[in-house]
Amino acid sequence: MVGLAGAAVNGVLGFVLTVVIVRGFGPTGSGAIFTAIGVVTIVAVLCCLGSDTALVWALPRRRAGAQGDAARLLPVALGPAVLCAGLVGVVGVALAGPLAPVLFDRPGGDGPALLRLAFATLPLTVAMTVLLAAVRAVRPVTGVVAVQYGLVPLARPLFVLAAVATGAGVVAAFGGWLLPVALAVLVCLAMLVRPLGLTAGARLRPGPEDWRTFWGFALPRAASATIDASSMWLSVLLTSALAGQAAAGVVGAVGRYVLAGLLVMQGLRVAVAPQLSRLLGERRIGDAVLVYRRTTIMIIILSWPGYLLLGFFAPGFLSLFGPEFGAGATAMAVLCGAMLVNSGVGIVQTLLLMSGNSGRHLLAAVTGLALNVGLAVVLVPRHGVLGAAVAWTIGIVAENLLAARAARAVVGEPLLTRGLLGAGALAGGSTAVLATLGAAVAGRGVAGLALTLGLLLAGGLLLLLDRRVRRLVRSALATLRPKPA
Repeated sequence: MVGLAGAAVNGVLGFVLTVVIVRGFGPTGSGAIFTAIGVVTIVAVLCCLGSDTALVWALPRRRAGAQGDAARLLPVALGPAVLCAGLVGVVGVALAGPLAPVLFDRPGGDGPALLRLAFATLPLTVAMTVLLAAVRAVRPVTGVVAVQYGLVPLARPLFVLAAVATGAGVVAAFGGWLLPVALAVLVCLAMLVRPLGLTAGARLRPGPEDWRTFWGFALPRAASATIDASSMWLSVLLTSALAGQAAAGVVGAVGRYVLAGLLVMQGLRVAVAPQLSRLLGERRIGDAVLVYRRTTIMIIILSWPGYLLLGFFAPGFLSLFGPEFGAGATAMAVLCGAMLVNSGVGIVQTLLLMSGNSGRHLLAAVTGLALNVGLAVVLVPRHGVLGAAVAWTIGIVAENLLAARAARAVVGEPLLTRGLLGAGALAGGSTAVLATLGAAVAGRGVAGLALTLGLLLAGGLLLLLDRRVRRLVRSALATLRPKPA
């Protein structure tokens, strides 16, 4: 529940940030900022070398505290990642001038300054990502939610809005987006002191086996993590290079809406990923699958109605950004279909990773990436934003289906159950019927959306009168703590 609440707050604040950027700087200026954010996101995840996910996998299997062996994984994870970020940052700052014309429209504009700022702060961004993963693995879920879903997303729109209000320009606005990273690093370090016993004599010097085990998992994850985290920003960068900065701004706005629905899955994943690692490490496969199924039912019930509403009423949602963004309505509807598949398989990729199979996950991610990039090169020059959406959609669907198949083979138990099918039929079928009615009566704008929301609320209250529905809701909201298989 804490993870879900954090996801909701993060989603609202992410939407506020997007509104501030697109309203303050328009399609071209927002396209430049989104492109710079995309560079940070992709390069930072690559420089983490998979160490953040490896910490979430490894720390729950170790003993914490002053007498434990968990603390010595911190330098194993943090040292190489920050060193890699420093080296890449130096090269990036030096090459910002030649690289800028490839990603930004205007020669001699803000592109070089944006890239220099992105690469100069790269080590700090990487340190925050790795430390957040450590907090997630050893502290109650409230800790990582407070920083990752509260502090950072709250500070970002405030700093960007200050840049807009003072007329400081896109470089200052991007600096405002980066500024909360430094505060997050300090907060995370403070939160790790007690559970890892850092001031109570815990051993920090790792042994050869620590390096071997940790990086044996982390290195395959490094590539797949980059692909996962950069999915939207890769589409933004490809669109910017192939169709122009204004089209990239539209893709960035559409992507913000579409990825907001995944915050439900991310919020739940924050809570259950360390638990899955612990259960699978103890060979409690049945309990781990039970956690997966319960979590996925919650994801479907909470995500599918939102994605169907986004798809049906895309023109109304995008109108909040301004009339220039209406061209992305069809693209958003296409991407919502992909996200129904993504959320429908739930945390299957987390289940695969927490079983230690980072190599199989990499294979699925590379397949999705190849399809996305290959189709984007063909489709974006001709079809612009819609071409980017189609390419991204095919990549998402392929990656998730391959990951689901691999996870099924690893755990040896069926992942698709009657409960999951029932949740999909209830959440998706009822929303689709009411959205069709709302769009037919009042159109696909704000009026149609408001009518559909009213119908959904009334229908939900009526459904709660049915004892079977109440039982399904109670099951979905049941504690995620596993019972004996």
